[in-house]
Amino acid sequence: MEHLPHKPLVTLALDVDFPAMLVIGQTPAGLRRIAPVIGGQFSGDRLNGTVLPGADWVLNRSDGVMVIDVRLTLKTDDGALIYLSYQGRFLAKAEAMARFAKGALLQPDEYSLAITAKFECGDDRYSWLNNVIAVGTGKQMAHGPVYSIFEVG
Repeated sequence: MEHLPHKPLVTLALDVDFPAMLVIGQTPAGLRRIAPVIGGQFSGDRLNGTVLPGADWVLNRSDGVMVIDVRLTLKTDDGALIYLSYQGRFLAKAEAMARFAKGALLQPDEYSLAITAKFECGDDRYSWLNNVIAVGTGKQMAHGPVYSIFEVG
């Protein structure tokens, strides 16, 4: 089996305003909610700064999987703006998902949170991000998820 070449890109910590989550309701695709991301921070060897407000368009499918679709603006410490979008899924057994839905913090071995991420930037200092293929894993925290994002290739 070949090894997938990758290197750490950034750690992304989000602050989510869970009480302000908008519940669109049950749709043909599943239960649709919109979770406001009110801030956060990111850090890495080549990328550091703060997260500007954005949102997670959450979909709980009938098979128990929570699909996430997040769109954010990142502001680097040196003033560049970066658009970050990522999609992924949160998997857990039905009993753990029921507790999670009520606001419980799950143990890391009770769930899997994985994403694929895309960056866009018009600032020449960060134009390299436009060609990055990124994947990540997340951990549930009380304030919102914390992701370890890796550059592939």
